[in-house]
Amino acid sequence: MQVQVEEISAVKRKVHVEVPAERVVAEIDRTFAGIQKKATLSGFRKGKAPLAMIKKFYRAAMQDEVMRRLYEQTLFPALDDHKIEPVDAPLIEEMSPVEEGVPFKYSALIEIMPKILLKDYMGLAVKKERYVAEETAVDAEVERMRENMAQLVPVEDGVAETGMVLTVDYTFAVPEHPEEDSNGQDAQIELGKGGLLAGLEEGLTGMAVGQTKEIQVTLPESHPNKELTGKTGTFTVTLKEMKKKELPELDDDFAQQFGEFETLAEMRTKLAEIREQQMQERINTDLKVRIIDSLVEKNPLEVPDSMVRRQTDFMLENLKKRMKSQNLSLEMMGLDENGFRERFWPEATQKVKGGLLVMALVEQENIVVVDEDLEKRYNKIADGNEALLARVREFYAGQQNAHNSLIAEIKEDKAIEFLLEHAVISEVDAADLNAVVEE
Repeated sequence: MQVQVEEISAVKRKVHVEVPAERVVAEIDRTFAGIQKKATLSGFRKGKAPLAMIKKFYRAAMQDEVMRRLYEQTLFPALDDHKIEPVDAPLIEEMSPVEEGVPFKYSALIEIMPKILLKDYMGLAVKKERYVAEETAVDAEVERMRENMAQLVPVEDGVAETGMVLTVDYTFAVPEHPEEDSNGQDAQIELGKGGLLAGLEEGLTGMAVGQTKEIQVTLPESHPNKELTGKTGTFTVTLKEMKKKELPELDDDFAQQFGEFETLAEMRTKLAEIREQQMQERINTDLKVRIIDSLVEKNPLEVPDSMVRRQTDFMLENLKKRMKSQNLSLEMMGLDENGFRERFWPEATQKVKGGLLVMALVEQENIVVVDEDLEKRYNKIADGNEALLARVREFYAGQQNAHNSLIAEIKEDKAIEFLLEHAVISEVDAADLNAVVEE
């Protein structure tokens, strides 16, 4: 057997395999013999049909079987001999037909892990957002709470305006595109919230209860069907009911409805504390992303497409789960699955690069997980619940895969902490986070 390995890139190899003609013949004979034992041809008992007839009627089946066997018997031993470890299933790109007396040839594209020589990871320069307490943010949260406590009061007279909640029946159609037709009954729309197709909210504004109106909209560039971008669709809307919001008074009685507060001032203080905690968590998360991005910038590498593909699939599934919990869908965002993968491919690539470099740092700096690290993580998961803490310990003690995943997660966190401890961190205002410094 002849094997040639062609280096396509740092993470791709093309393996060319040629199986000798005599081995092909032997495999053909073996396959035909196996088919003959099981075949049933008209006029013959099972397994008694002449071999010549078997070869005539089962040639295609033989070829498929021999191709599969020769591929399975030769590719992975060839990879072992050349010390090639695939990160995903090999992709067969070329394959010759199976014929007696002719060598069988095929080529397979293999993706491998990149070789990583980690350098320039000490003293990475990163920006960190400076936390700023904003009274207006607390005001906005209080207003959101008021909105949630608002009562919807029917409006009998007048016309629809910003802030009202409308109940409508509608149909939607795009000329010559019946697949886009849709309809809904008792749909609720709040004017002024945004998120509607351009033109729809403007068309609803000023309508009266009982009125039916045709509203034309232009389909945006984000529409899943790119052929429809810029096309005009028509909503036929009947306004059935209008309601306006009546907000509660902003006083101590309002604060007491949330249980733990006696006064509005107490509630505002607590909201400010919660906001600071959330902002600090967001800032620290952003800082971790920035330190990994800096590590990638200093250590450029190519990564296998298959790993990026798995990362985009992971990101897609997470998004779909979050959206399902909110009764949303990809289509509502103007995306389909392929569109999502295309749009987020660069982000997924960056995540894969960062993950591989962090793993390399773990090895290079000999970062290990000790019992104290595990106990801290168990306590974090249990969040102060002693009964739950015991179950968490028991779970990870009995589930080896989960235990190994947790250790890998802790190692990654410790590696990022190592990078931050040895980084040059500059605190800047949020507006200056992404500013480019001209040299």
